[in-house]
Amino acid sequence: MAGPRGESLATSYDLLMFDLDGVVYVDGRAVEHAAESIAQAREGGAHIAFITNNASRTPEQVAAQLGELGVTATPADVVTSSQAAARLLVSAHGEGSPIAVLGADGLLAALRDAGLEPVQVGDPRAVAIVSGYAPDIRWRVIMQAATLIRNGLPWVATNADLTLPTDDGLAPGHGLLVRLISDFAEVAPQVAGKPQRPLLDETRLRVEGEHPLMVGDRLDTDIAGAHEAGVESLLVMTGVSSLPELVAAGPGERPTWIGQDLTVLARPGRAAQEEDGRWRAGPWTAEVDDGRLVVSGSGAEPGDADAWWTTVAAAGWDHLDRTGSPVDPGDLTGPG
Repeated sequence: MAGPRGESLATSYDLLMFDLDGVVYVDGRAVEHAAESIAQAREGGAHIAFITNNASRTPEQVAAQLGELGVTATPADVVTSSQAAARLLVSAHGEGSPIAVLGADGLLAALRDAGLEPVQVGDPRAVAIVSGYAPDIRWRVIMQAATLIRNGLPWVATNADLTLPTDDGLAPGHGLLVRLISDFAEVAPQVAGKPQRPLLDETRLRVEGEHPLMVGDRLDTDIAGAHEAGVESLLVMTGVSSLPELVAAGPGERPTWIGQDLTVLARPGRAAQEEDGRWRAGPWTAEVDDGRLVVSGSGAEPGDADAWWTTVAAAGWDHLDRTGSPVDPGDLTGPG
């Protein structure tokens, strides 16, 4: 874990790149404290970008939804995996190229905006195929796309997320379709979304900022994507990542910072310090006893919840690195 820097995390970086699902909203409803925390960061001078692996909606649609949730955003603030995929396709095939689309309106709009020609799956003019999240696609179209890919048509996938968060829990994501087609066609797509770096590279091309921070809720996409792109990251515990997943994270999925929620941006980063085999941050101490994670301390001050997550993560990662086995968190639950 990196040490403290700046008056707050928000003022330590000039570009904050926010994932959406699980960070700003869950299943269309605002995450608590998200709107006011983002507004405060913007007022402090940070450039704000909203980035999403979800390829089904346009930046205009995303910005409109954010506005309804009290988050100020323009379409220019929104960067999607569809836009990143479109840039990959333009680079490979040139503007004006016909691209078969297995996806929804957001993907179609991104291709058109990039100067490409979206065509139906099966159009003989198509020089490549692109796929994205689209729950209304018919099975016969999926079968045709899979056959074309197996027969050699180049394939770009907007993302490979296996799950997405909803009020009912985790639901299947576009990654399951990617896996199905890949298994059948024996071909892996070029992926534009996190954890691959095209989406973060696209964001840095579109939104001003030299020292970015990736803010996300998923270790395997947001945080791994930050590592892939060489930028620092903040994990918030408002989405899909759980305590067992956090303490079992390998080096490529470990965030620079951890926060209970986005209010962490208004405070300096918290780091855990090792003392005689125990890890301490704020009022908390964590250690591993016979393979089990043990936490002591109490706290009710702002930032104490952030420190709890920081402490248990440091203890868990230290144990994993030394023994090769993840620590058992038992029945521990985070504060709040």
